[in-house]
Amino acid sequence: MTIIAPTITTNDPAVYARRLEDFLTFAPRIQIDITDGRFAPSQTINLNQVYWPPADKRECKIDLHLMLQRPIDWLDQIVALMPDKVILHAESDDAANMLPRIFAHLRRFGMAVGVALLPATQPESVAEIIADVDSVLIFGGHLGYQGGAADLTQLDKAAKIRQINPSVVIEWDGGANLDNVKQIATAGVTQINVGSAISSAADPAAAYRELVWVVESL
Repeated sequence: MTIIAPTITTNDPAVYARRLEDFLTFAPRIQIDITDGRFAPSQTINLNQVYWPPADKRECKIDLHLMLQRPIDWLDQIVALMPDKVILHAESDDAANMLPRIFAHLRRFGMAVGVALLPATQPESVAEIIADVDSVLIFGGHLGYQGGAADLTQLDKAAKIRQINPSVVIEWDGGANLDNVKQIATAGVTQINVGSAISSAADPAAAYRELVWVVESL
């Protein structure tokens, strides 16, 4: 089964608060995007401004997709937040050495861990990392922004990822909407993170339900 996860990407704390409050009422999983203005050209709110209800007071899971050049600098804030899953980029500084150490640390606190791949990064080039994570996020959009077009050629990575790690959750991020969500799901993606197609809709809950209906009818 493919999961639809609404995403929050904003530099405005008030927008973050509104979207979080809204998404918590209908989504079993939410992804929060954080950029540092270096790894991605945009600057969102930072991890010191992020919050959500504690696990025992919410039903939904929270994922952090961190587009950070040096995620190690934010390790204390990540642990303090205690998300259900943390996704870091294979292209971040010294990723081959740093990501396994960061992931091992986060797992000690019960968090799932994932690696995200930008379009130029092929799964075989980071096979050791993919083999050791809970999820792999295929990025096919406009880094750090919502509303861009999806580069569906990136879906070819799904089969390669599955060969490296047969049990991994394969995620998609970038430009997912009603026109392409079926194609994304049938390529082997098990979690589709959706931005503007939900957050910019007149009725986000209805837009979410329609996307869920499409993938559940496959």
